[in-house]
Amino acid sequence: ALRLAGGRSRCEGRVELEQAGVWGTVCDDAWDLADGDVVCRQLRCGRAIRVHGGATFGRGSGPILRDEVGCEGDEEHLWDCAAAPEHDCSHKEDAGVVCSEHQEWRLTGGRDGCGGRVEVFFRGTWSTVCDSTWYELEASVLCRTLGCGQPLLQLSFSHTLPTRMLYQCDGQQPSLARCQWTYNKSAPCHQSRAAGVICNG
Repeated sequence: ALRLAGGRSRCEGRVELEQAGVWGTVCDDAWDLADGDVVCRQLRCGRAIRVHGGATFGRGSGPILRDEVGCEGDEEHLWDCAAAPEHDCSHKEDAGVVCSEHQEWRLTGGRDGCGGRVEVFFRGTWSTVCDSTWYELEASVLCRTLGCGQPLLQLSFSHTLPTRMLYQCDGQQPSLARCQWTYNKSAPCHQSRAAGVICNG
């Protein structure tokens, strides 16, 4: 089994794999985008946008199960890639990856990180969010995800970024990525403005 840990979604984090019932990590020696691509594809998270070493997502625990990983990039599983049988690493060298299907959010143009225009990082680029289905529920999910409390005020901005995202939540999901979303389709975003919010935090 394979997973990403310590990130903000299941598609970002420290690479961990399971061997004989024990979870362990991968050393960052020779860790590159081809290795990350295999991990992202195996987890159905798209492709690798960035790879990280030096325990960027925190130090793991357990054994270090792979070192000097050398994927070609088209392997089906991380364990199909060549790797050194022995390692000379510690957990401060744990490898990580950010995949294209990872979503993270920010509020820009406000006085602090809890107010402003909603922007989402997805598939390697920042996008604005269409306000055509942006209601109290969606704003509430976002404010909570950002650790900013509850929405106080909805705002509208213009779309100045080249790509757009549309969200529709049907309950208090843990993040907007768990709501229904549509990326860069013009019809539902036609004549929309860019969503903004001020949270009470």
